[in-house]
Parts: sequence; C-alpha cells; structure tokens
Amino acid sequence: MADDSTSRFQAGQTGLIVRVPEAESAVRAWRERFDPSARAGVPAHVTVLFPFLAESRMDSHVCPALADALGKHCAFDLRFERCGRFPGVLYLVPEPDTQLRRLTEVIADRWPEAPPYGGKFTEIVPHLTLADGQDDAVLDEVEADLLGELPFTSRVSSVDLMAYDGAQWRERASFALRE
Repeated sequence: MADDSTSRFQAGQTGLIVRVPEAESAVRAWRERFDPSARAGVPAHVTVLFPFLAESRMDSHVCPALADALGKHCAFDLRFERCGRFPGVLYLVPEPDTQLRRLTEVIADRWPEAPPYGGKFTEIVPHLTLADGQDDAVLDEVEADLLGELPFTSRVSSVDLMAYDGAQWRERASFALRE
C-alpha cells in the first residue's frame, strides 16, 4: 500500500506532462515537502492531461497515435514569473499558456474517455504545482521564498507519458514536438 503522500495515486494510472527542468533547482525542496507527486518521482512539470488512460489500456496503437497528435505541434517557450493559487494549492503560472491548453484539448478530443482533471473541473488551467493541500501560511512562505528565483524560461520540445507502478511514477515514453 502507498504511504499517505502517494495514496492519491493508483497503480496503473498514467499522465502526460511537460517537464520544466529549469525550475528544479528553485522548486525541488518545496515540492518534495509539499507536493505528493514529487515524492512519487514526478519532476517539476506542467500537466498536459491527468489522468490519461489506464496503463492496461495502453495497446500498440496509443503511443503511435500520441506521437502523431503531438508531433503536429511546434516546440515553444514558456516564461514563469509569478505564482497563482487554487484553494490549498500554490503553483507557478506558465505564460503564455495557449499552446499548453491546445495540447490538452487535442489529447482530450482524441481520447474523450480521459477528460482533463478526470472531469472534475471544466476550465483547463496549466500550472506547475509547488505545494498541495497546505494552509495559507505555508503557501505564503513558499511563495515568498520563490519570488527571488523568478522569472525563468523553459523550452517545451516534448511531452512525456508517465505511469505509476504503485510506488513511483516512471517515464514510459516521450513524444517530440516539431522544432
């Protein structure tokens, strides 16, 4: 059984993410403390689609279809210069977020059985989670610390398919965007 920090994940779940390695040095310590996905092995990222298809549904057609759908989109740059909040959540805001939203829409349109956020929210809000399930005092502390690390930019040139094995998230495939 997973510990409390990873119990929100189920073995066999998958997700599509855009890695943001430029954020790691600034956010790693905070994410490891306050973001269960970091403790479960997910690098600093912006989610494209989670949950995606159950790993048991990953047949020989899914990865080629993802490569085709994602390969039609050009690589792009993101800038992170401010934080945003959901209730109990602090995140970095990627700007512009139009291409991220479009990637999510393309995948969700192709696999309507995998709506963004499991269908819990209607609006797609791309974000890099820093702390989840925390009170405002913790979020204020994290945000104040990170302001000195901003802004930074990141080049998005691929989307990674991650799978949860019951203990850790692991990259299953990576799909290049056009350069």
